[in-house]
Amino acid sequence: MQNTSEIKEKILRIFRIKGPSLPVHIAKEINQSILFTSAFLSELLSEKKLKITSLRVGNSPVYFLSGQESQLEKYSEHIKRKEKEAYLLLKEKKFLKDTEQLPAIRVALRSIKDFAIPFKKNNKVYWRYFNVPEKGFIESTPQKKVFPSTESHHKIIAKPDLKQPIASRASLDIFDKKLSKKKPTEKAIRKKTTQKTNEKFFNKVKEFLVKKSIEITGIEGFSKKDLVLKIKKDGEEKLLIAHNKKRLTESDIINAHKKASEERIEYILLSLGEPLKKMTSLIEAIKNLDEIEKIE
Repeated sequence: MQNTSEIKEKILRIFRIKGPSLPVHIAKEINQSILFTSAFLSELLSEKKLKITSLRVGNSPVYFLSGQESQLEKYSEHIKRKEKEAYLLLKEKKFLKDTEQLPAIRVALRSIKDFAIPFKKNNKVYWRYFNVPEKGFIESTPQKKVFPSTESHHKIIAKPDLKQPIASRASLDIFDKKLSKKKPTEKAIRKKTTQKTNEKFFNKVKEFLVKKSIEITGIEGFSKKDLVLKIKKDGEEKLLIAHNKKRLTESDIINAHKKASEERIEYILLSLGEPLKKMTSLIEAIKNLDEIEKIE
């Protein structure tokens, strides 16, 4: 028992000196195996002497002492893809209003729990960068634009300043531009429509996963055609690929298989409709296939 207590205290001393660390780093410091070290880290975690990140470096979390949260920033390089985009946006802006973000960013913010801290103001959800205090938040309000009166506008035209004719003309041009309202371009309308379609599809997938009690752990890709997520189903991590169309093709299955093979995990496919009967039959037939050989 005495020896165990000494090892635990040694581990805590290492954290005080080194800051947030991975089990492999602690194992080297105490000259023990990863398995042995991980057991002690788990005990210290259950004793609430250590904390753990939701961020994973490889397959391992980062352990740290209370008060060392600000030092976690050095591990942000291990944040991937859409989560990294959300992290960089929040780090730059300091505060983000949840409803003003794209659906993929909103999900990503919920995934980077170590760096994105939610809070509410006037029943609205906001996010703050983890080392920025909430008291620094100021809710922005639209400012009223003040323009010169019509009377003064006519005075400038009727009695121009002959010493500064160019400057007066320039101010009039700016005034006129402010009054003119630009009509939304066809491209802007298409973009807005696409965003609404994407959000609708994303919400449909999210509702489906909630009903199945499936947790979203990460976003691998998001477009108007498909949505690629890391999920946790029955305690196991899987790759989920949702297609925004009614029929899946052979290439959809092959591409999904390739992506899942790269991650070395199983995958799930979703679509807006039932798979073709011949596709279902082919999948069933392949399940019992041992091998295919060529007769020579």
